[in-house]
Amino acid sequence: MHRYRFLFSLQWVILTLVAIALIPTMIRLGFWQEHRYQERTARNDLVSTALHADPVPVERLTSPGHSITRTEKYRTVTATGTFDTGREVVVRRRTNADGEVGFHVLTPFVLTDGKVLLVNRGWIPANGAQTDFPKIPAPPAGRTTVTGRLKADETTAASGIKNVAGLPDRQVMLINSAEEARRLGASVLGGYVEQTAPAAKDGSPEQISDPGSEDAPLNYAYMIQWWLFAAAVPVGWWFLVRREIRDREEAAAEEQPEESEPATV
Repeated sequence: MHRYRFLFSLQWVILTLVAIALIPTMIRLGFWQEHRYQERTARNDLVSTALHADPVPVERLTSPGHSITRTEKYRTVTATGTFDTGREVVVRRRTNADGEVGFHVLTPFVLTDGKVLLVNRGWIPANGAQTDFPKIPAPPAGRTTVTGRLKADETTAASGIKNVAGLPDRQVMLINSAEEARRLGASVLGGYVEQTAPAAKDGSPEQISDPGSEDAPLNYAYMIQWWLFAAAVPVGWWFLVRREIRDREEAAAEEQPEESEPATV
């Protein structure tokens, strides 16, 4: 056992403790990535199911004060009514597919029964200072049927966007049906719709692309990677121990005096 006495030195005690601590840490990181993989896979399945479901009238899924659920989010809905451009607002600091900063156009859509649906008509460039109300292309006039993806009300907690007070007139930071109901003094359906039809024409707001899928396989790869790292730690520790033993034995052999040759007569 004297070969392993060096393991009790301060340097090797610290190295061993670090190795012992790394193993459960890496295992936990692997389980965390597994959890993220399962979350993203479940989210992708929900989104795919919602996007491929048949369109339904919007009031079948939401009503004033309703909170959009995970299974309702991204469902394709239809609504018939009239755009109220006189009371539309823009949502600040929103980007398009190319990463350009501009606004989302949020227009109240008055349904045939008088209730209001918030319709995000798409993205427009700022074309000037962010404090200026932009020039907004007009939507179809008169009675119109729109189609879009149902979305949940935006909150600071869910989006990370701070709801700043004192904004310029007709500008908001978040799309929230409860706040818009107070502003409009109307009965507003919970959530909002990202318009997908009628299709955008030249000069109209750039419609928002579908949410796509999150890269769940990447989390799966990270999970395997962390667990391989955890398995490699004891292997690496044992390799260092064997190398230390070899180096010490070679050094000891070099320090031993050579046997003197026998005298010749």
